Amino acid sequence: MYLLHISILLPIAAGIGIAFMKGLSHRFHLGWAVLIVPLILFAYFLSMIPDVRDYSLFYESIPWIPSLGIYFTVYLDGLSLLLSLLITGIGTLVVLYSVYYMERGQALHRFYLYLLLFMGAMLGVVLSDNMMVLYGFWELTSIASFLLIAFHHSKEESIRGAQKSFLVTVFGGFAMLTGFIMLYLISGSYSIRETIESISYIDDHSLFIPALILILIGAFTKSAQFPFHIWLPDAMEAPTPVSAYLHSATMVKAGIYIVARYTPVFGGEAVWFWLVSLTGILTMAYGSLIAIKKTDLKAILAYSTISQLGLIMSLFGLGSAALYFGYGSESLLYTTATTAGILHLFNHALFKGSLFMMAGIVDHETGTRDIRKLGGLMAVMPVTFSIALIGTFSMAGLPPFNGFVSKEMFFKATLEITELNIFNLEAWGLIFPILAWIASVMTFIYSLVIVFRTFLGTNKTEIPVHKLHEAPIGMLIPPVVLALMVLITGVYPDLLSGGLIEPAMASVLSPLLAEGERFDVHLYLWHGITSELWMTLGVVILGGVIYKFLPRWKTQYEEYIPRYTVNRFYSTAFRGLHRFAKRWTQTYMNGSLRNYLIYIFGFMLILIFYAFWRASDIQWNFSGYESFMTYENILLAGLIITALCIPIAKHRLSAVILTGAVGYLVTLFFVLFRAPDLALTQMVVETVSVALFLLCFYHLPELTPKSSRKYQALNLVIAIGVGVMVTLIALAASGTPQLASISEFFTRESYNLAGGKNIVNVLLVDFRGFDTLLEIMVLGVAALAIYSMINLNLTGRDLGSKHQALPKKEKEEEDQAKDKSLTVKPDNWNTVPLRSNDVFLQMSTKIIVFIILVFALYLFFAGHHQPGGGFISGLVTSASLVLMAIAFNTDTLRRILPVDYRYVIAWGLLISLATAAGSFLFGVPFMSQTFDYFDIPILGEVELTTALIFEAGVFMSVVGVTMTIILQIGEDR
Repeated sequence: MYLLHISILLPIAAGIGIAFMKGLSHRFHLGWAVLIVPLILFAYFLSMIPDVRDYSLFYESIPWIPSLGIYFTVYLDGLSLLLSLLITGIGTLVVLYSVYYMERGQALHRFYLYLLLFMGAMLGVVLSDNMMVLYGFWELTSIASFLLIAFHHSKEESIRGAQKSFLVTVFGGFAMLTGFIMLYLISGSYSIRETIESISYIDDHSLFIPALILILIGAFTKSAQFPFHIWLPDAMEAPTPVSAYLHSATMVKAGIYIVARYTPVFGGEAVWFWLVSLTGILTMAYGSLIAIKKTDLKAILAYSTISQLGLIMSLFGLGSAALYFGYGSESLLYTTATTAGILHLFNHALFKGSLFMMAGIVDHETGTRDIRKLGGLMAVMPVTFSIALIGTFSMAGLPPFNGFVSKEMFFKATLEITELNIFNLEAWGLIFPILAWIASVMTFIYSLVIVFRTFLGTNKTEIPVHKLHEAPIGMLIPPVVLALMVLITGVYPDLLSGGLIEPAMASVLSPLLAEGERFDVHLYLWHGITSELWMTLGVVILGGVIYKFLPRWKTQYEEYIPRYTVNRFYSTAFRGLHRFAKRWTQTYMNGSLRNYLIYIFGFMLILIFYAFWRASDIQWNFSGYESFMTYENILLAGLIITALCIPIAKHRLSAVILTGAVGYLVTLFFVLFRAPDLALTQMVVETVSVALFLLCFYHLPELTPKSSRKYQALNLVIAIGVGVMVTLIALAASGTPQLASISEFFTRESYNLAGGKNIVNVLLVDFRGFDTLLEIMVLGVAALAIYSMINLNLTGRDLGSKHQALPKKEKEEEDQAKDKSLTVKPDNWNTVPLRSNDVFLQMSTKIIVFIILVFALYLFFAGHHQPGGGFISGLVTSASLVLMAIAFNTDTLRRILPVDYRYVIAWGLLISLATAAGSFLFGVPFMSQTFDYFDIPILGEVELTTALIFEAGVFMSVVGVTMTIILQIGEDR
């Protein structure tokens, strides 16, 4: 059934569908349609609790790139189930909250696309077994997070926050990818489960510790651990639903998930213990210290999130000490830290999600999040006050809330670790309880600040008290549900033990269990009079006293403590690097295409000639070639003469025509050498390129040829060098002994395996279809980049929009500019009309276009057996549309075909991707194609192949790319 795969892909597919529902946003809030997706997934994962409670493992695998050991393998165990429930459960509440928080005019189709994309990516992270697949989803979370943080892209703070989060997390992702590759080199598998099973013979490898460190860097950056925490506070520029989802319950938990998942691999190492434990406890202390300084509600919650993430991280580090003993009763005595880490992972998502929603409600109703401008809201917003009280007291670790249970276990774990005589702890073990207690005191203080400064005292908002009111019921339901969960799981914490905590512990500490054994976890609100209870009383007493005198010492604290921060170092380093990069780039990026070509060709010449010089086994083949035929000599002479005429052309029009002539002569060579597919492609590409060159040169100033001898000499050297280089490559390739040619395999198997007689086309859509898929993606990105550059303007007006109303005066000026632009004098040409009035051309075009389109249709369907295919058909179709634009004008073409070709690109890519991924439904590798023969009335036996659907995607992408570029350059603005 592949239900786990569907659970990952469903949000992504739904997000894409929502993106095309922009036109419906004025009828109803798109959030209601989105709400169905996480709700269904949450119900599905809830139904899996009984099976996972029995330690059952649900495993599904689809081959993706088997030759590289990459399989789309997913599995559900206790740890992944816990995270999946948080992702989908809190995701459901966040979507409901956003329905009332986000207004319809805020591009909701984009917002929910990004949100669902992130949800699917997070599910991919926690469910993936293959490291390469996990990494792909990992980076997708960074991309989706970037888009969500920058949702208000008109604000500089949003762009800066998104950029910082992207740079930091992607840097960590690259480090983690390197660690994954090292693990593969050690174990020979990308599977996490297989790596865990092979730990006994890979832990002494020289790459084991480097892999450990690199994977931890990835985890630390994503979970905002010191010193990589700097991105999280700036990410608070995202809309509040995003903060409540990404930065409290899901994305920031991804790094903690990686640490938990890889604990069975690295947990027995002292390096792992010290790095994870110390980084976590230092992050907890640092985040709590800085949180007190902040005055913005979301900023306080951001640094409190950093602190709480450090707490959870330190617990998983301390819990890894149990793996030092291996299997045995002694190791089971030190599992408190892991139990507390898993429990607080769950608890933190609940109370922090409710607190972010509370902050959004306060901002929504009062217009500010600054606690200096708030106060006295308890009387007018009692429900919101109750939510804040429950959330902050749980965060502070007070009973009877769930944070008290996990915080007590945290204190117990830090005290237990001082009793261990391992990892050279000795007196260093006291660091953990001391820092834990100090950070808890600070946590208690900023929790009081959130509640008392916001809801007690007198009203300091700009809105009179009688006009303040509670938030809409729909906005209150999600945080109320989370607050009730905080209370219920605090009073009855053992409800979580069997169904969630025990299976998750079995995933994290799997080496400690023999087959058939289980962890026995029981959670209680009251543990009696214990050392950790006295620590809690100390936190409350000291924290209360410090809060009482907070105004007296906070000034000194703000003056000295945060003066030198990692964030300031990042900003200084980033600005310095930007200035250096700008100066360095300006030394060679001077806007001259000629210079850029010299750089490219010069580097190639140096590199290849150096390779020839160093190589000792190259054999040059100067014999055995067929003699030239007379017509070949004539064609070659014409090609050489035409090419030599280009550099001495006096006008751009002449240069363009000569360049096109060279391309057409090359096409004739392809015909002579029996390469019809190449000939068709070359001919059409040359036709469209000439038109594109003409459109570009139309906008350029008059040609001023360079007559400098130095200028011309360098051109000559580069030209001759490239020619000699290509000749030498051809001679070396044909003369040097190589591996056995694979051409015989394609000749023999193209029809048997792919059902096609045209080997070139079969290569493009089947054997090397992955290359074609990536190529059309690159073309699509290039076309959109060109579109963006042409429409870029600093006045804020979208030049690409045809329907935007302009002020009357501005409209008149634009019309006058259009009248003046009807004729131009580029170079020394005669006056050239922009809009053709050639009646013969227009009349003949009306006939020729249909002939070309019929030919394109033939090429599309014939391509699998005869010359043609989706790529060539797309080019021929584009050529017919370009002919219409030349004969008439671009406005006429847009009226006849009112198509936004950017959407054509998008649909083409989606169709190609859907065809490629559709093979997963049949349990075969990505991009696999199939064919069969069917009896169709009238037509008889017909071969049908899935490659034809892929070809349709390629066709649409090529048409969309070509027309987007042509029309944007050719339109008269």
